Amino acid sequence: MNDIPVIDIAKLGTDDPSARRAIAAQIGQACREVGFFVITGHGVPVPLIDAAFAESARLFAQPADFKRAMAIDRLGSNRGYVGLGVEALDETTAADHKEAFNLIWTDARTRPDNVWPALPGFRDTVQRYFDGVLAVGARLHQAFALDLGLPEDFFADKIDRPLATLRLLHYPVPAQGVPAGQIGAGTHTDYGNVTLLATDGVAGLQVQRRDGVWLDAPALHGAFICNIGDCLMRWTNDLYVSTPHRVLEPAAQRYSIALFVDPNPDALVSAIPSCVRAGESPRYAPITTHDYLQQRFAATYGKS
Repeated sequence: MNDIPVIDIAKLGTDDPSARRAIAAQIGQACREVGFFVITGHGVPVPLIDAAFAESARLFAQPADFKRAMAIDRLGSNRGYVGLGVEALDETTAADHKEAFNLIWTDARTRPDNVWPALPGFRDTVQRYFDGVLAVGARLHQAFALDLGLPEDFFADKIDRPLATLRLLHYPVPAQGVPAGQIGAGTHTDYGNVTLLATDGVAGLQVQRRDGVWLDAPALHGAFICNIGDCLMRWTNDLYVSTPHRVLEPAAQRYSIALFVDPNPDALVSAIPSCVRAGESPRYAPITTHDYLQQRFAATYGKS
């Protein structure tokens, strides 16, 4: 219960039901206890991960005007560039000392296109990374369903048009004049179902254990750090745990890439009956993903 487990998920993609159930049980145990786990054997090529990091660094090295032309408050729909000090993931502290670039899963019918920076090769590399990691997120949902005693495809029609967001993140070394109490990212829980995070190996991410102790998250090259978000915690009636985490100010500049796998906008997040114990009531009222995320985004971006 006190450690972040490393789980090889390669056999989730096999035809062996017992192997899939065994991996699902490991993931389920981590979701019930620390709320974080690290996955290997996911199938996303390491050279593609490295290439995505290279493109991220190239983007954030561009002039300020180049990045501000794609500002999230101009584009809307959670797309585009987020400057230093714009977000406050912990609404009680100073704004975060990080910059980000958001790309969303697009649907010609319901969601607008992304705005891509005019950098040759950027779109192809980052889109291939997005698609590859999103497929891993879908496999994790099969594992969640198995662990919860549900049909393996229970979540399939709830994440086939996901409000998924890929975030390229850059945490520069703080300059003089940074407000007191400002860190890379304030203490928070994630909003959706599951997050898959790749890091560049620079320390900074910390996870709060159940007893309040902060753990340094392992940074394994080519692996993804995964954590449960608030929507999946609501769906499981708190059986799975959305764990507070933060990013400290790094000693050297730090890059990470996070994929937030959030359900379809019209998916109703309502307690799974098997997760409600006899004699108890669901702990949360049903809510659509769209409405829930709107509440959370308003709190995050309301402080500048």
